[in-house]
Amino acid sequence: MPLVAGIDSSTQSCKVVVRDAQTGALLRQGRAPHPDGTEVDPSAWWTALGAAVDAAGGLADVAAVSVAGQQHGMVCLDEAGRVVRPALLWNDTRSAGAAAELVGEAGGGEAGRRFWADAVGSVPVASFTVTKLRWLARHEPAHAARVAAVCLPHDWLTWRLAGAPGLAALRTDRGDASGTGYWSPASGDYRLDLLERALGHRPQVPRVLGPAEPAGTVRPDASPRRLPLPDGAVLGPGTGDNAAAALGVGADPGDVLVSIGTSGTVCGVADAPAADATGTVAGFADATGRFLPLVCTLNAARVLDAAAALLRVDLDELARLALSAPAGADGLVMVPYLAGERTPDRPLASGALHGLTLRTSTAAHLARAAVEGLLCALADGLDALTARGLTVRRVILVGGGARSAAVRRIAPQVLGAPVVVPPPGEYVADGAARQAAWVALGGATPPGWAVHGTEEHVAAPVPAIRERYAAAREHFLDRVDAPAR
Repeated sequence: MPLVAGIDSSTQSCKVVVRDAQTGALLRQGRAPHPDGTEVDPSAWWTALGAAVDAAGGLADVAAVSVAGQQHGMVCLDEAGRVVRPALLWNDTRSAGAAAELVGEAGGGEAGRRFWADAVGSVPVASFTVTKLRWLARHEPAHAARVAAVCLPHDWLTWRLAGAPGLAALRTDRGDASGTGYWSPASGDYRLDLLERALGHRPQVPRVLGPAEPAGTVRPDASPRRLPLPDGAVLGPGTGDNAAAALGVGADPGDVLVSIGTSGTVCGVADAPAADATGTVAGFADATGRFLPLVCTLNAARVLDAAAALLRVDLDELARLALSAPAGADGLVMVPYLAGERTPDRPLASGALHGLTLRTSTAAHLARAAVEGLLCALADGLDALTARGLTVRRVILVGGGARSAAVRRIAPQVLGAPVVVPPPGEYVADGAARQAAWVALGGATPPGWAVHGTEEHVAAPVPAIRERYAAAREHFLDRVDAPAR
């Protein structure tokens, strides 16, 4: 039975899983932390990978390895393959002004947004690599001048596992390339003119591989901390974290993946590329040759944490309280923009409570309003996807927030679709492992691994929840957008 390994190099940590290539059975796993911050020396990822591989018992017996990583991060290399400066991560917002500048240079307003949506499927925001390159050119021109190649976190780790055999050997995949802001999911080509517009010159970029195309082979002498790695094991192309998660849970067309972590994401597997000039939907590609239109919110599981802290209860008690209150919380509505918001684009917004009365001034009502407000914000993202033609057959709910019994049971009432919840797991690493198995075994589609222990929740939609939330949200946004007096 051939074994494969999947690596998830995320913002906070590195996770490694080893699975049976045929069945997907989990054999062992390990993890190691990453440093805090929004810029990181990539050597820290390499060190953490070594520690995670060690914790997983080594990878000497695996036939293939794939790396999934946090999207968008900017890794700049000089002509000798040395890192020019610490990598800027997706959550580094210093390039927000650069994003506005790039849209402005394309005509500004709706015209500028339409230009970028048509060119690369997404309107630039601070998370995208292209905006970070513009920031580098403006603020660190000496570093920008040294940049001979630009790649993403997963690209760099794959390249290092292959022994860093020259800049021309850099490889990536469609899923991660689609988050750079200079590769088009619709055409399958780089927009090197946009890359040059951002940085000032055209550096080397990784070759974009097909979904099951090998990226090379592992060189044991290049392994982190000289840990046992398989001599000649195949390297998969890897992918970004969202595409890997969709592959890890087995999402197909008609499935929408809703992830409730520190931030929230709503994405769906589609057969056609998306291009949303409002900037609400990012037109990404997936890891199977299809597409992955995605909406991101800043406020997700932290809404539950904040409500629990306010009520001085743990998350299990918060869920019990929420389920003891009626649907709609008797009109109490939370607009959960506790950390500002990305969708809608209100980075300086704060949260709000509407409908507070003597009747709704209870812990149960507040708990219910927090859960419903979180889900309504995600449902807004689901609406944005369906407005652009995405069909919704079911919602797959993952992430730390999905562990809440209240979130699981209330979700179908708010999202308006059947909700399935796989057991807690490392689905990004699992997606990378499934890709590695696809590369190792061949075939037109990835191996059909079953996800065991999945719950299904079905409930009649309660439209009043969304209607009250929409009214409160619009009232709130009107006040936020009103001119100062």
